[in-house]
Amino acid sequence: MTKTSALKPAVLSAASASKTKNQLVIDALSRDDGVTLDEISSLAGWLPHSTRSFLTGLKKKSHIIESDKVDGVRRYRIIANGAA
Repeated sequence: MTKTSALKPAVLSAASASKTKNQLVIDALSRDDGVTLDEISSLAGWLPHSTRSFLTGLKKKSHIIESDKVDGVRRYRIIANGAA
């Protein structure tokens, strides 16, 4: 059985179709209020372990990721990117 595009989750809107999943996640992480692991997973169509791996990869690329617990839910936010 071959994989088809019909099996991929429809998570990208027409307006954001030109952006990669990575860029969409980075944009979400750049918001002032940050983003939860579940929100990132839903946005990119990734499993939680893949989402955590992506965050680790950003840290290795010199992005500074802040993690806060708000109302019992952990939120992640980029406070400085690798180019800074």
